[in-house]
Amino acid sequence: MKPPAVAMLFRAVALAEAGSWLLLLGGMFVKYVLGDSERGVQMFGPVHGGVFMLYLVVTVVAWRVLRWDHRTTFLALAASVPPLATIWFDRWATRTGALPAPEPVPAS
Repeated sequence: MKPPAVAMLFRAVALAEAGSWLLLLGGMFVKYVLGDSERGVQMFGPVHGGVFMLYLVVTVVAWRVLRWDHRTTFLALAASVPPLATIWFDRWATRTGALPAPEPVPAS
């Protein structure tokens, strides 16, 4: 895979990981705070787990293709744990040049 394609894939999966965290947190709020239903956790727990695993795999691919150092790779992996930290990592990695900036789409 080429670096721009890996960067785009990484960004998409990082965003999906953050979104699945939000869905799971919403389900946990309904279950534990409102005491209403376990349905959200039952639905979004496995979704988040699957996206989390995909994020880990894509991070390893990005490490290899984008030639990340150990610090950058560690931060990417650690960002998968706190909610929404993958978005922070995406912005940090773009700002520092570890993740190639997305190419602008020409206007039609």
